[in-house]
Amino acid sequence: MDHPNARLRRARLPLVAACSAALAISLTACSQPVPIDPADEASSPDCAAVVVRLPDVLAKGTGEEQAERETNAQGTGAWGSPASVLLRCGVEPPGPTTDRCVTVNGVDWIIDETDAPNYRFTTYGRTPAVEVLVDNDVVSGTTAITELSSAVSVIPSETECTSVDDATTAPGTDG
Repeated sequence: MDHPNARLRRARLPLVAACSAALAISLTACSQPVPIDPADEASSPDCAAVVVRLPDVLAKGTGEEQAERETNAQGTGAWGSPASVLLRCGVEPPGPTTDRCVTVNGVDWIIDETDAPNYRFTTYGRTPAVEVLVDNDVVSGTTAITELSSAVSVIPSETECTSVDDATTAPGTDG
């Protein structure tokens, strides 16, 4: 004859095992938020409008797919594990520059390649500005800004990139 406590322990064993398995699965499914310093204007309504439009996946179907990750700061986004694309909305808008500027889906981006293969893309002509850091060894910077441009385009454009040639042949110049 079994002791009453022994029967109770055996009856609880499947429940304990099931709870342990559920806990293990939930812990492995969780990942730490990506730490990002928020920009000065990260709490602006324009940044909120950008963040709610960010895609769940970047580079979908390219073999470079980067899933969205949780971040620890307002006005930010991150993709990849480890994070290979970081977005910060609310950075100081850049002034006129001779750095390369490209237009992607109606959004002008200044490209900083000084830390290649890590590239910094900053919107030009939008306040607040959006900055995107891309590890180009993991995902194409062009792909990343192409897929982020629709979200960023909710911030109205105030001005656009011009080339040195445009500036020298503008009306009122002797060029």
